Amino acid sequence: MHPDITEILFDADQIALATRQMGQQISADYAGKKLLLVTVLKGAFVFMADLIRNIESPVEVDFMAVTSYGAEAKSSGVVRIIKDLEASIDDYHVLLVEDILDSGLTLNYLRKNLKSRKPLSVEIATLLLKEGKQEVPVDCKYVGLICPDAFVVGYGLDYAENYRNLPYIGILDPKVYS
Repeated sequence: MHPDITEILFDADQIALATRQMGQQISADYAGKKLLLVTVLKGAFVFMADLIRNIESPVEVDFMAVTSYGAEAKSSGVVRIIKDLEASIDDYHVLLVEDILDSGLTLNYLRKNLKSRKPLSVEIATLLLKEGKQEVPVDCKYVGLICPDAFVVGYGLDYAENYRNLPYIGILDPKVYS
C-alpha cells in the first residue's frame, strides 16, 4: 500500500467485478443500438478502458476534458470544458462515463450540454458514487461501487495529477492535501 493511503476501499478484484457487471448490463441494454461512450478525461480513462472490454455490443468512444477541481481536494463547482467531442452525436445513444459522482455539478452540467446536442439518449455510468453527497440531483443509470465521503485516489483518480497509477482505490491521507 502506498504510504499516502490510509485505507484501501476497493481492490483490483472488486473493481474488476463491478466493471464486468456494468459491462454486461450495458451490453444487454444497448444491444442493436448505436452507442457512443463519452469519457471524461483524465480520471475516467482507466475505468473506460476496462469497461469497453466488458461490453459485447459494438461501441464507439469519444473524449471530453473538463475541470472543476484544479489542484484542490474539493470541487470548485465551476465546470470548464477543456476538450470537446470530435463529431456530432445526434445519431447516437450517448453513455457518459465518469470515474466518480460526488457533488454532481460536473455530471449535471455535462448531461445538459450533451442533451442540447440532440442525441437519441443520454445516460450516465459511474464507477463510484458518493451516496448522499450530491448537491444537485443526477440520475445515474449505472453505478459500480458505493463510496464513502472521503477523498479517494487510485485507478485513474488523482490528487494534483498523482496516484492515478495505483491498482486500487484508497483514501488519501488528509495531511497530503491540507
